[in-house]
Amino acid sequence: MTKVLSAVAWPYANGPRHIGHVAGFGVPSDVFSRYMRMAGHDVLMVSGSDEHGTPILIAADEAGVTPQELVDRNHRLIVEDLVGLGLTYDLYTRTTTGNHHAVVQELFTGVYENGYFVEQTTKGAISPSTGRTLPDRYIEGTCPICGYDGARGDQCDNCGNQLDPADLINPKSKINGETPEFIETQHFFLDLPALAEALTAWLDEREATGLWRPNVIRFSQNILKEIRPRAMTRDIDWGIAIPLPEWQDNPTKKLYVWFDAVVGYLSASIEWARRSGDADAWREWWNRPEALSYYFMGKDNITFHSQIWPAELLAYNGKGSHGGSAHQLGELNLPTEVVSSEFLTMEGKKFSSSRKIVIYVKDLLERYQPDAFRYFVAVAGPESQDSDFSWAEFVRRTNDELVAGWGNLVNRTATLIHKNFGEIPGAGELGDPERAVLVTVADAFDTVGTLIATHRQKAAISEAMRVVGEVNKYVSDNEPWKLAKDPADRERLGTILHVMAQAVNDLNLLLSPFLPFTANAVDATLGGSGRIAPLPRIEDVTDLDDASRTYPVITGDYGDVPQWGSRPISVGASVEKPTPVFVKLDPSIVNEELARLG
Repeated sequence: MTKVLSAVAWPYANGPRHIGHVAGFGVPSDVFSRYMRMAGHDVLMVSGSDEHGTPILIAADEAGVTPQELVDRNHRLIVEDLVGLGLTYDLYTRTTTGNHHAVVQELFTGVYENGYFVEQTTKGAISPSTGRTLPDRYIEGTCPICGYDGARGDQCDNCGNQLDPADLINPKSKINGETPEFIETQHFFLDLPALAEALTAWLDEREATGLWRPNVIRFSQNILKEIRPRAMTRDIDWGIAIPLPEWQDNPTKKLYVWFDAVVGYLSASIEWARRSGDADAWREWWNRPEALSYYFMGKDNITFHSQIWPAELLAYNGKGSHGGSAHQLGELNLPTEVVSSEFLTMEGKKFSSSRKIVIYVKDLLERYQPDAFRYFVAVAGPESQDSDFSWAEFVRRTNDELVAGWGNLVNRTATLIHKNFGEIPGAGELGDPERAVLVTVADAFDTVGTLIATHRQKAAISEAMRVVGEVNKYVSDNEPWKLAKDPADRERLGTILHVMAQAVNDLNLLLSPFLPFTANAVDATLGGSGRIAPLPRIEDVTDLDDASRTYPVITGDYGDVPQWGSRPISVGASVEKPTPVFVKLDPSIVNEELARLG
């Protein structure tokens, strides 16, 4: 049994999530985690709400509330969205917990004591109208290296180089368009050049595996070419205190939100362990070299997961050119793979809440089945290139593939069995067509499983649906509805319906990582328990280090899952008259939804 960490990007708590957010990190990480559990691995899936940084202050001001009140409200909204999508977090928590603050400060202390922080005077970007620090990502301008118009204050997505806001030509605030002022300020910089050799060796080792997506490994290696120290503290009063005597009590100096957010994967693992009753259980995923870890995110966060976070880990472990000693958390594992998706657009346009080019997760789930959206993301999402969500394509995929393909197979199998036997019939002698179709279905487990394990989910679900088509063809070729008319054909009818039930049973397991809600419905339709795909739940918990605070988390019981592979159908299981597992969508909803978008 392999220990597998599913480290899922932390949604930013400045507002509710839209479908573009969850297409990159949410559905892919859950499909992977569900499969790995069924394949016999010990999975720990963690994440939480990212609640610090200047954007939270800006959003709180606009809403007329405190930053804590804002993130409290948005954290709960995000939790509800992610549970609505069926994402099986072992723990989804938040960055304003006492546990997270303590773990982040321990990471900072270890990196500092090992000599990988340098104190420097730099130019900080300030909003002239508010006097507040502007986050790097809230400043855009022309890249001084490649001339790209639209480079951000932290990096240029066109050439991949790391930038500082002051480097940009004609910098502008994304908040209000004003030109920022640059003032001198003192900060701690992560000494990335002292870690460059170790980072390069790690990335070269990762490239040699051939497992990383080419766009991710190339981008990650490219950003090392111009590596330089990077500021890890900010002039801001909302965040985690710098754990040094002369800095600790300074209300205007905090740790950079991106230093603290990536530590969340570790702090969430530690919080999960503390809540489990075994405070050291997290070490099985973080200190054991043979454990595997996969980080899921959108492509705009590659830098922080293939450079900044590994650099923090290497520095804490004392593995850079300055050396260093071990600290209380031990030697921590670097990512096995950074699994980055591209961008999802909507109706050909970039998502924008301010311009109302947006579909919020909550709104989508109020009107449509979660598995219809999960299916769309799996089969047409931004896995390795940008993709577009359109209502017309969502309706087509739902009706032509889910309803007409998989839903039709389930419905006619259950209907024929209910009408003619009332229970799963036993099989008589199997002919070549029966043996062939059962082998096709059984063989799909190896193919689909390998594709999911290597993060090729689009190919995986396409293969599963291809096999659905093969089974539908078997049904059409054998026409069991005609056999039902002649009592002399009853044995043959029973054999065909048994084979159909077996195929549906196996296909349901095969599709369950992608379609967990309907997997349970299909299982119940065929006389099963209806609990083959565990679902998450929301729990309100007390902060482990501050009894006055409570907050919602996502958790669940995911250990009792069926083994990945074919399993015999239960002969004699009662089959009631089925109801459709998928809702066919009226084409008129396309115009209705476009009208909602204005």
